[in-house]
Amino acid sequence: MENETTIRRLKTIEGHLRGVIRMVEEDAYCIDVIRQIQAVDAALNKVSTQILENHLNSCVITAIQGNDKKERQRVLKEITEVFEMSAKV
Repeated sequence: MENETTIRRLKTIEGHLRGVIRMVEEDAYCIDVIRQIQAVDAALNKVSTQILENHLNSCVITAIQGNDKKERQRVLKEITEVFEMSAKV
């Protein structure tokens, strides 16, 4: 069910992005284009947050509760890397 919701959201965002492309092709007012890009960006951030939340509540919890120390370290390192990458963008 989670996957279906995520895919539906991403397809909606894809449609919105196509609309932005059309706006640029039609030489729409720059501020209007920027606002639409910001809306797409916000929607992508929301999907990303939901995916991360799902990951934290499944894979990360499983690793933390498990006995494999290397696996715990690996998943925690992954989370750190995701935040580091988001700070670079």
